[in-house]
Amino acid sequence: MSERESMAYDVVIVGAGPAGLAAAIRLKQRAEAEGRELSVCVLEKGSEVGAHILSGAVVDPIALNELIPNWQELDSPLTVPVVENHHWVLSKSGKWAMPHFAMPSFMNNKGTYTVSLGNLCRWLAGQAEALGVEIFPGFAAAEILFDEDGAVKGVATGDLGIAKDGTRKPDYQPGMELHGRYTFFAEGARGHLTKELKRLFELERDCDPQVYGLGLKELWDIDPAKHVPGRVIHTQGWPLDDAWGGGFIYHQANNQVAIGFVVALDYKNPWLSPFEEFQRWKQHPEIRSMLEGGRRVSYGARAINEGGWQSVPRLIFPGGALIGCSAGFVNVPRIKGSHTAMKSGMLAAESAYDAIVADRQQDELTAYPETLDKSWIADELKLVRNAEPAVSKFGGTMGTLVAGVDMWMRHLRIGLPFTMKHKHADNEQLWQANQQKKIDYPKPDNVISFDRLSSVFLSGVNHEEDQPVHLTLKDASVPIEVNLKLYEAPEQRYCPAGVYEIVGREENAPRLQINAQNCVHCKTCDIKDPTQNINWVVPEGGGGPNYPNM
Repeated sequence: MSERESMAYDVVIVGAGPAGLAAAIRLKQRAEAEGRELSVCVLEKGSEVGAHILSGAVVDPIALNELIPNWQELDSPLTVPVVENHHWVLSKSGKWAMPHFAMPSFMNNKGTYTVSLGNLCRWLAGQAEALGVEIFPGFAAAEILFDEDGAVKGVATGDLGIAKDGTRKPDYQPGMELHGRYTFFAEGARGHLTKELKRLFELERDCDPQVYGLGLKELWDIDPAKHVPGRVIHTQGWPLDDAWGGGFIYHQANNQVAIGFVVALDYKNPWLSPFEEFQRWKQHPEIRSMLEGGRRVSYGARAINEGGWQSVPRLIFPGGALIGCSAGFVNVPRIKGSHTAMKSGMLAAESAYDAIVADRQQDELTAYPETLDKSWIADELKLVRNAEPAVSKFGGTMGTLVAGVDMWMRHLRIGLPFTMKHKHADNEQLWQANQQKKIDYPKPDNVISFDRLSSVFLSGVNHEEDQPVHLTLKDASVPIEVNLKLYEAPEQRYCPAGVYEIVGREENAPRLQINAQNCVHCKTCDIKDPTQNINWVVPEGGGGPNYPNM
């Protein structure tokens, strides 16, 4: 018999991001409006709500307007409206500004706000708690629970106080089971439980593979004379060559800018380092001039869904649903996903509430995908569905032109007569190291560009060292016999936190060293490892980065 205690709720939500919190709020709003009791809990693996949230972010308030219409009266963090919108195509030393009229109107940022998404989630958590939602930060959902019929009946949090060798330490505490009539998974991109649900219920059987980008971000305090609150700049082009991606610069409140760089993880060259490309990008004259005289205050990284509409999996299964970035609702050309994440959570909440009121038991919430298919989420994502695969197929310059033509035609309700496909997962795209040109990256100057370890320090990352390593290997021989032999150990370069090192080469006895305490939970290794030998599992709750304002 399990030694774990259990708690029962109407709805259990895994993840206190925009989707999970919006779902929790909508559930309690419906219950309050109809005078019913409804119990809702939200589990958050970060040390606090927002600790693991990383995004640009420019937020479209369309979903927030529906969820909390009077949000502007409630001291929300959306206080800096976007006032300028620029798109630069970079060469090594110059730039070309793309004219705004060349873009469809839905690509502009009119009515949007630049904000810390972590702070928005903290504010949403306060709204949820005021309605009676129970939020448990520092508790990581480690296991999916099933009933005797195979339906999801909740999750269990991870045990605390397990030593690295698997023994129980004196402060051992067993995990807690949280049972729900319905369980929502709002883990973000490449959630470890979501990955298992996709496998068990074959949720990706009828969709394209999900593809991803790695987003790296820094916060800088800059010279007030260079700061324009609400200025938004996106870039493409240099320094990436045969890979795709781009940068962003968002002028937020208090003389602070959020800067970042995204690299699509379908790149072929195993010598490429997304972190080093980000540092190189900052040295562009236009960007360096903004940062000079400023101070870097934070760093982080996170994988981003980039598959679009054709990569959205089946959203429901007996006893639960996928919402937000667990399902992949990011609008890649707009570089936005928080509004679609929130709306998906709201739609799932409506479906679950109606099922609970009708006293249905852990069935499939069929109304959720049905209403989503008729919502503005579907309209928005269908408009841009060919953008990412066009760039992947034709490259940055030609792909941008093809994507632009397609988006304009769809905007004019003409549309190209096909949907482009994602044929391969990102881990299948690497070429062998001897087939690609080695990239020699410049050393950091420690003024504008920096190394990974000093960057990780600014992420506030912390893990209990005496715990099982949460970056697990299915086969311990693969890192040397396959990854090192064929790809020159690409995990040393695609990881933005210096987690993976090949040591012992001088002694002719190479081995992979995993510095799990550095992990910022970006999930890149789980995505890009060529043989899918690395499996990211959840560490003790509260571990990982502690982003203050990201």
